[in-house]
Amino acid sequence: MRHFTLFKSHLNLFISLFFLFSCTERNSNGIVDVEVLENSYATGFQVLKGEGFWVLEVTQAFPGEHEPFRYLVMENEKASIPEGDFDAVVTLPIEKVILTSTTQIPHLDLLGCTEKLAGFPNLNLISSKKARQRIGAGFVEDLGSGAQSNVEMMIDLAPDWVMISTLGEDLKNIDLLKAAKIPALINGEYVEQHPLGRAEWIKFTGVFLGKYEESKAVFEEIENEYLKALGLVAKIPEHTKPSVMAGVMYKDIWYVPGNDSWGAQLLQAAGGKYLFEEQSGTGSAQLNYEYVLDKAQEADFWLGASDFVTLEAMKGADRRYSDFAAFQNGNVYSYTSKKGETGGIEYFELGYMRPDLILKDLIKILHPSVLPEYSLYFYSKLNEK
Repeated sequence: MRHFTLFKSHLNLFISLFFLFSCTERNSNGIVDVEVLENSYATGFQVLKGEGFWVLEVTQAFPGEHEPFRYLVMENEKASIPEGDFDAVVTLPIEKVILTSTTQIPHLDLLGCTEKLAGFPNLNLISSKKARQRIGAGFVEDLGSGAQSNVEMMIDLAPDWVMISTLGEDLKNIDLLKAAKIPALINGEYVEQHPLGRAEWIKFTGVFLGKYEESKAVFEEIENEYLKALGLVAKIPEHTKPSVMAGVMYKDIWYVPGNDSWGAQLLQAAGGKYLFEEQSGTGSAQLNYEYVLDKAQEADFWLGASDFVTLEAMKGADRRYSDFAAFQNGNVYSYTSKKGETGGIEYFELGYMRPDLILKDLIKILHPSVLPEYSLYFYSKLNEK
């Protein structure tokens, strides 16, 4: 259920103001003459630009309080190293990198750096056509399965850096990589709950690739598309919004996204009335069948029907699914049908980076007349057979 896991504006403002008023003099970390490059939505990292160097601070690598992780990026070997303590130092240019989450793959693709991918845990999960071409040519090492990825293989590849996802158990590899003098960079994008906040982490990757300006341009294009789509449904009256249920059962427990989650925010932004809005939190809520039936039996739409590809398959797995009006009316949609050539689900790879496409999909489903020429990208409707 890690896919359900998935805005602290006051914290972001505090951090930004702190650096803004301290950057003209030596700050508490010993860095002078740096420019703060403000984020628009992301609150989990901060970019500072100096003369010949960059500093990145990750303040929300995972849920809960922790000391910031600080990384130094030198634009070349001759640049002067600023004073301060850093968890890793990266020197540009970059030749090869290791990623550990499929959500990081689109960063390379969109920044024209796919050829730098040297290793990844469980290559079958990758759906990117560009990355699959490199995999097929034998240029990308398979590092094992998920959190069990082989850290010794990482070290043998001698990458310029490894990007660690905090969603699994990869944090345990940091000390080993550090001992081998391989920069291990923590990416906490999944902690962000604003859809554009997650997408904005491409700027984080962009700095480590020497492509900050390019990453900023990519993000702003996605942001523009998202905001245009949002404007199309901004004035839809509350009483006309269709009701939406979500999730499926696992061992008699029904899992639905919490109302504060990334997925629920996208649903509400698209002009849907989420029937589990009382389930607060950014993770997934665990409900029993009777509660869900009482709450959502007459729901207009059912979004996120796991890996099922037909209504028949759903009913075969559990006949109780057919008790819902959305099922009976054929208004059930899944986002897992679009896959790469080895079965990787594109939604779990590109979705974080393209919330604009997800938003348009949801608008097309809930308010089809608003986007008459648009075709669904991630979502697909389940048919009887």
